[in-house]
Amino acid sequence: MNTQPSVVMPAPLSSHMVLPGQTDAAQLTRVSLAYVEQRIKLYLRFGEPARITRLDHWRRVAMFLPGAVFCRICWQANDYGTIRWQLMVMQACTPLDAAQRIPGVLPGARLLLHAEGKPAVRAVLSQIDAIEALDIAPAVVSPAYWRTLGNRLAARLPLPAYTAERHAAWLTGRVLP
Repeated sequence: MNTQPSVVMPAPLSSHMVLPGQTDAAQLTRVSLAYVEQRIKLYLRFGEPARITRLDHWRRVAMFLPGAVFCRICWQANDYGTIRWQLMVMQACTPLDAAQRIPGVLPGARLLLHAEGKPAVRAVLSQIDAIEALDIAPAVVSPAYWRTLGNRLAARLPLPAYTAERHAAWLTGRVLP
């Protein structure tokens, strides 16, 4: 008897997979977003939600299909100024995938990159801007690049650029069996 767990690849962005006995909503990753003027701004920098639900004047929930890559930024302030800058690039998972618990992300997601503090967040934002300057949507960039970027950031090493050649290699690798 094989005791190895089976590996399930996340569904591509265009497909929507529903497991037996579960509803469509159970498959979606729910990401909390909020805005309170001069206090908190929790928003998406990139990513294509399948649906956005407005809860009230200050709060929304973005819902992502399995496999979707997205970036959430958190900025918080108090009476004395900014107290938090945070940027996370995540990938939505299926219920069978290993996922990390992340506050405000239900049921969880794969954390590809985590930047904390103004200098780190600004460095990642400049990389995202450079990717967009190449006419590449950051949500379709290789997950390995986001992991590498996060590791280089944590090690305080120079951040690698994402090139059109690297993107072409990633896209080619996805279609090979």
